Formats: sequence, structure tokens, C-alpha cells
Amino acid sequence: AGPVSGFGKRLTSILGSCLSEYDGEATFFDEGVRSSKRHQLEEKLLQLVNPAFIDVLGHIRWGMLEKFKASFDKALDIGEGFSSASSAWFKSCMAQFDEECAGAIIEQANWDTTKVRDKLVRDIEAHISSVRTSKLSELTSQYESKLHEALSEPVEALLEGASDDTWTTVKKLHRRETDSAVSGLSSALARFEMDEETREKMVKSLQDYSRSVIENKAKEEAGRVLMRMKERFGTLFSHDSDSMPRVWTGKEDLRAITKSARSASLKLLSVMAVIRLGDETDNIEKTLTVALMDPTKNETSKKSITASDPLASSTWDEVPSTRTLITPVQCKSIWRQFKTETEYTVTQAISAQEANKRGSNWLPPPWAILALIVLGFNEFMTLLRNPLYLGVLFVGFLLVKALWTQLDIPGEFRNGALPGLISISAKFVPTIMNLLKNLAQQGEAPPAANPENRHSSNNASLSEAEHKSATKKD
Repeated sequence: AGPVSGFGKRLTSILGSCLSEYDGEATFFDEGVRSSKRHQLEEKLLQLVNPAFIDVLGHIRWGMLEKFKASFDKALDIGEGFSSASSAWFKSCMAQFDEECAGAIIEQANWDTTKVRDKLVRDIEAHISSVRTSKLSELTSQYESKLHEALSEPVEALLEGASDDTWTTVKKLHRRETDSAVSGLSSALARFEMDEETREKMVKSLQDYSRSVIENKAKEEAGRVLMRMKERFGTLFSHDSDSMPRVWTGKEDLRAITKSARSASLKLLSVMAVIRLGDETDNIEKTLTVALMDPTKNETSKKSITASDPLASSTWDEVPSTRTLITPVQCKSIWRQFKTETEYTVTQAISAQEANKRGSNWLPPPWAILALIVLGFNEFMTLLRNPLYLGVLFVGFLLVKALWTQLDIPGEFRNGALPGLISISAKFVPTIMNLLKNLAQQGEAPPAANPENRHSSNNASLSEAEHKSATKKD
């Protein structure tokens, strides 16, 4: 139940009536005794109504607090500024509280309502502080979410396609999105009453979060750098400049293609080695190229290990550890594993080139052809003197040609000599049997009647029948 309307006036009237009756009945008593007893009666009456008075003040305080919460939240929901809404409704609720407290005051009592009022002020201020904290946290989370969405996927795509201007593009993206988010946050913070230090602290926190998004994404990509390197090597090695799959015909410069693909993979490794969000410069790419791609790196030297191998270190020159993603030692290990895992692809390409070369060159060398002509002159003259040999050779040629077609000898030898021989030997006898079977079936088939002979015989029979008919009539 809420506070009684006109609580102070009613109690004042009741207490006044009681004291008036006492004064009327104690008129003939001694003045000192009468005054003392009247004072005791008044104290007892006030002690009796004091709990009710405190309850009424508590109801008023609770009602004003709830009214402030509802009105303040509603004002924020319709877009009113935080500071103006809190100030306006604070003044309104406190004025109404003072008015209702004045209506609850008992004239016979000199009770102070300051403590209840101070408690209401503290409760309202605590609620304002809680709402401010909640709104600021919500605001910060909103802009952090926007930054994460604006930076995460684009940065991942840029790092995946690492090139010379990758970090330059990342820095531009970071600066643009961070400035946009900071501008929006500053405009939103203008609705809150806060000191400059707090505002700068929140802006700095948002800027740090923006940087952390890029750093975390860079660390994730650094953990997948070996996989990215193999993907890039496979793409560049197996596809030409037009992104068409390569066919290893034997005319390609396999060494140059391999070097180009490995250089591109090494470029990715150098890009992912450190974080470059500032204006600092480094020579990491040059160091990796000299140490890993230079063919003279394996030459023996009397220098120290550090001097001969720049990757024998856990830090990069002039690069702090906070910006390091992959140390020099880790780069060397990753490159070694990368070469091991891509060596099979290169070996397969070499084998394909050799197989194509063998498959496209079936004729013997010119000197062998000349030797066959010179040394086989007598055999050639023998064939001319005995034409029967030519018939035998012709039949043999037809048989060999049929076997050549049926066995698909060029296709079998495309995968190598040994696999081709094994496959041909397995299919040779069945192919011979099929050829002989087909020849036998064609020999047993009856010859088809000649249509012209059949037509002439039919005409002769018809003429003979007509001649007999004419003879009978005669």
C-alpha cells in the first residue's frame, strides 16, 4: 500500500485533539505537574506515530526513485541526451519528494527528513551511474563490433594475398576505419557529462582495440603461413600467367618456374614475419632471400655461424619482439619444411616432361636412319628380286598396325617405359586372339549376292516364262 494522503495533517489534527482533551481535564492540576505530564504524553504519542512516519517517508522515497528510473529510461529511449535527461528528471523528482515530505510533516514533531532525502539522492545518483556505465559499455561494444567487422575479413584477405604493398594497404585500412569509429564514439560521448581524461581514455581504448584486431588476425595468419605458402606455390607452379593449368610438354623452363613460385612463397613468408603498422622499415625480405634463395649460401666459410647464417637468431634486426610474428629461426625451419613438402610436385613435373619427350620422339636419330639405309641395302635388293616377300611384309605391316591401334602403344608409354611394357605385355595375347577371331568370323561369313547378277537372272527367268506362254498360244 502507498502512503496515506494528507498523512501529516491528519496526524497533526489527531495529536492536537488528544492534547486539547488532556489540557481540558488537567486544568485544575498544578502547573508544573501538568506541564511535565503533558510533555510525557506528547513524547509517547510521537513515539507511537514515529514508525508510521518513517514508513511514509520510505514509501515516498521508493516511489520517487521508481518514478525517476521509469522517466529517465523512457527519456533515453526516445533519444534525449543522457546529461540533460538525468539532470531534468533529478530536479523534478527531488522537487516532488520535498513537496510530498512537506505534506507528511507532523507539526507537533520536529523530525528531520534530511537523511531520507540524502538517501534518495544517493540512490538516484547510483542509478544514473549504473545506467551511464551500462550505456558506455554498450556504446563501446557497438563500435568495437563495427571495427572488428570492418577490419577482420579485409585484413585476412590482404595477408592471404601478401605482396609488397600489403602492410601499406592494411595501415590505410586501419587508419580509415579507426578514425571513423573514433569520430562516431566522440560524437556519442558528447551526450554524457564526463571529464576530458575519461573521454580520452575511452578513445584510446577503442584505438588499442582496433590495433589488437589486426595483430590477432596477423598472428592467426602467421600460424597458417606454411599452408598459405604451399597453396601459393601450387597455384603459381601448376598454372600459367593466364591462370590456365600447365601441361608439361617438355618445352617449359621448369627451373625458372620453380624459382618464381618459390620466390612468391618466400615473399609471403617475409610479409608475415613481423607486424608493420608503423612507419618503421626493415630488411627482412632481403635477409630471407639471401639466406634461403641464394645458391651460394651453402658455400663453406670460416666466419662465425651468426655472420654466415643471418637466420641463426631469435630476433630480427631493429624489430622489437612485440612486433615479431615469426622469428628468423622459425622462418628457416618453415622454409625447410616447405621445400620438403613441395619437392614431390617438382619431381612429378620433371617426370611428366620426360615422359612427354619420350612419347613425342619415336623415330631413331638421323645417324641411325642413315646406318639402316646403308646396311640394309642388300636386304632391300632381295625384296625387289622376290616380290613374295613384299606381300609377306605388307601383311605383317597390316598386322602390326592393327596391334598398334588396338594396344594404344603411344598412350601406354606416356606414363613411362616400364609401366608401358607391363601394360602391353598383359594385353598382347588377348589382342592377338581377338584379331584372329575377327578374321575367322569374316572368312566364314557367306558372300553377299551381287545385286546386278540377281537382277539379270530375274530378267532371264521372266523372258523364258513369256516365251513359253507365247508358244502355247500358237
